[in-house]
Amino acid sequence: MLTWDEMSIVIEEVGARKVFNSRGEETIEVEILTRVGFGRASAPSGASRGKAEATPYPNGGVDEAVEIVNQLIEPKLVGMKADDQAGIDILLHSIDQTESFGKIGGNTAFAISLAAAEAAANSFHIPLFQYLGGYLANELPYPLGNVLGGGKHTLGKSPDIQEYLVLPVGASTFLDAAKANILTHQKVGSLLKDRDKAFNGGRNDEGAWVCALTNEAALEVVAEACEEASDELGFTVQAGLDIAASTLWNPTKERYIYSRAKKEMDTGEQLDFILDLIKTYKLAYVEDPFHEEDFESFTELTKRAEDSLICGDDLFVTNKKRLQHGIEAKAANSIIIKVNQVGTLSDAWETTQTAKKFEYVPVISHRSGDTTDKYIAHLAVAFRCPIIKTGVVGGARIAKLNELIRIEEMLGNKAKMAKL
Repeated sequence: MLTWDEMSIVIEEVGARKVFNSRGEETIEVEILTRVGFGRASAPSGASRGKAEATPYPNGGVDEAVEIVNQLIEPKLVGMKADDQAGIDILLHSIDQTESFGKIGGNTAFAISLAAAEAAANSFHIPLFQYLGGYLANELPYPLGNVLGGGKHTLGKSPDIQEYLVLPVGASTFLDAAKANILTHQKVGSLLKDRDKAFNGGRNDEGAWVCALTNEAALEVVAEACEEASDELGFTVQAGLDIAASTLWNPTKERYIYSRAKKEMDTGEQLDFILDLIKTYKLAYVEDPFHEEDFESFTELTKRAEDSLICGDDLFVTNKKRLQHGIEAKAANSIIIKVNQVGTLSDAWETTQTAKKFEYVPVISHRSGDTTDKYIAHLAVAFRCPIIKTGVVGGARIAKLNELIRIEEMLGNKAKMAKL
């Protein structure tokens, strides 16, 4: 017989609806109600997705996903305890019975898994980061912010490289780190007014500036902004890149096609190009410098770029098996963590713990089409991820940053920045 405390966290209602993300695209939102608590989560969406990540939705899209939750999954979840995270996530896998959540959709599984965790935390009257990470979870991540965009995140004349990033590695508090990224973002905008005659203050999906500069001219602007911000703040802000190389790779030609720069590079030339950028601009971070199946080139770059984080997103897609392959090959030394790439909180947790065990730096990340949900701020602290990638400005991005400021305040004297 269940005690009152156990009864209070039993799931009583589950519901799903269609909502919209920051790009105005349809997505799924799930709500879970216990006797004394409530959880809600909506799914984000990426503009460029790895081939090996979970299928976002069933064939019928968001409408079918909502119907699956309300008619098929809700009766199976009612009566379960919201804090049985493993049991709930196992149930989702058993209902779907595919490796990629091809039947119910990875976004569907994601929204249910996160809503259940939030409902449990709410039922226990504690914040999500403490519910998942325990009372010793007190490390704040460094924010990795997108200040200038290109590639699939922009239209028209712009750099081929998808994201120009900044990382305030010298900040002593999260509030100072967030301020540093905002200041650097502002300085990039100011510099673009002088360097790009076509610049009109436009921004992309993630709030990053859009310009008509070449790949390297854009990086020069970001590097200069980092130097100016570092001098003004008294601590170091470094530049980084997300190349999103899978979007540039032409498998027929076996070359990286920089269409806007009108250049083509084979794998060796791409390696030399990235190494030169790392050395010239002192890059702290490089994400997806090669296409998603080129573990060998990731290995070579990781070996030769000792002082930079070489991060795999499309390479690993938060998938434990792909990460283990990377570990064996010594490919990369960092991994992007996006829960909806694998579907459930339990899967993402296992991948994160595997990464930490083998000294890969886990970077919890938003997606370009995001919502104002704040869960990744809590996951960053709960999973002890030293870096959170969540943009610099814009409602969906600021929501995560402001929540981390609240968490830092909540932790008080126990709060500290993570070790990089």
